[in-house]
Amino acid sequence: MSKTELVELIAKNAEMSKAEAGRALDAVLEGITEGLKKSGEVTLVGFGKFSAKKRAARDGINPSTKEPIKIPAKTVATFKAGSKLKDAIK
Repeated sequence: MSKTELVELIAKNAEMSKAEAGRALDAVLEGITEGLKKSGEVTLVGFGKFSAKKRAARDGINPSTKEPIKIPAKTVATFKAGSKLKDAIK
């Protein structure tokens, strides 16, 4: 499902315009991003938990040249589905 399709679904289910649904979705996504930046975690009970995790620097191999490369440390977003979401997609 694309973002446009999600906005259309939100607009239909919440009986609002597509513009309002788009702004609402953008606000939710911005809230999740800010939560990950500030506390490193956002939990939506029943839906799931977003977390920011640090990956250590490591050595890798360039697949085309087979030369060793250094992969820098970085922070990545992860998601763990909640029980209601798991049950809904069975």
